[in-house]
Amino acid sequence: MKPLKILGIVAAVVVLIVIIVISSVVGRRNQMVTMREAVRQSWSQIDVVIQRRSDLVPNLVATVKGIAAQEKEVFSNIADARARLAGAQSPRDRMAANDRLTGALGRLLVIVENYPVLKSNENFLRLQDELAGTENRIAVERRRYNQSVQAYNTYIQLFPNNLVASMSGFSQEEGYFEAAPEAREVPAVQFAQ
Repeated sequence: MKPLKILGIVAAVVVLIVIIVISSVVGRRNQMVTMREAVRQSWSQIDVVIQRRSDLVPNLVATVKGIAAQEKEVFSNIADARARLAGAQSPRDRMAANDRLTGALGRLLVIVENYPVLKSNENFLRLQDELAGTENRIAVERRRYNQSVQAYNTYIQLFPNNLVASMSGFSQEEGYFEAAPEAREVPAVQFAQ
């Protein structure tokens, strides 16, 4: 009877260990799913705010065009950047198209500095405020996205999470949403004389 009792205890311990291991794997996998969805939701928020900016741009351009008609190249660049943004398929393509639109809008704001009448136009001022608010929202959402990507990528690389991740098909996210190289340049401020 003793060997049978010992065998029962060993079997119970083995079953308990198996249950603990399976519970741990399931819990880790569920956490990875939750974190991956947080990354996707963060990207979706960036997409929403970028689309908002993209929708504001035609109104801003129309207002500026009315006063600064000779600056056709800048308007063409903005239209091209918006088209690329609308046609981008992946987050990486959206990031590149967004950077291009940011650069084009920067050149548009240089034009504004050369047209004092435009700077005082009420419609332009309202649109400029909307665009500035949207740019701030984009910055906030970029930060949230980058935090989500960092947390997810770190989590799936930690041991034993990396084992569960590789068994379950989880991989690192593409990358972080970084500033365009032009954004690192100091803007030139010139005063008309």
